[in-house]
Amino acid sequence: MQGRHSSVSGRLHQAAAPIWEACLHHPFVTGIGDGSLAVEKFRHFMLQDYLYLFDYARVFALGVVKAQDHELMRTFARNVEAILGGEMNIHRAYMERLGITEEQVLSTKPALDNLSYTHYMLSVAYAGGPMDIVAAILACSWSYAEIGQALAALPGAAGHPFYGEWIRGYASDEYAATNQALIELMDKLAADVTPEQLVRLTEIFVTCSRYELGFWDMAWEVRV
Repeated sequence: MQGRHSSVSGRLHQAAAPIWEACLHHPFVTGIGDGSLAVEKFRHFMLQDYLYLFDYARVFALGVVKAQDHELMRTFARNVEAILGGEMNIHRAYMERLGITEEQVLSTKPALDNLSYTHYMLSVAYAGGPMDIVAAILACSWSYAEIGQALAALPGAAGHPFYGEWIRGYASDEYAATNQALIELMDKLAADVTPEQLVRLTEIFVTCSRYELGFWDMAWEVRV
């Protein structure tokens, strides 16, 4: 685990650990790992996740608005660009392979699980400050980093002709570095956190982790 239990990030990780364990062993995730996942289920997931990332970027953008110093503003702004110009490239590559245009994606309606998750994160961002925003963001980023690394450790998974690219993207050193920077930012912003604030951060982090599990459920349960 990255971060000690005594750190704020370590405490958040520990609080969400059972949920993340369920994510890691979710049939959708294990299906990516062993290559057995139906491509149509993955297609539905990628469409929804692409829409999700737009709102995820908006949460970072609200960090720019809420930041009280210029360096923190730049940090949030760099993450907006990393999502719109970086992480979304994984999705665009798959959409091209699946014959999906961006216009088709944008005409897709977000699933209720997707809407609920993004609306929760945005409500946290509007109501709270940079510390709350990072707690909401980190649950997604960190869980994907752990899933990517776990799947990449499976024999042959990262070399799979279809799902390997997704696994390699989230197991990459670049993604790990971006995620580690968010962990460190969480601990920096929460250096003087009060017990009441820690309860709130944990609630946000665990709730977003529950939404992550629900997102996998949504992707798995779609009829194809």
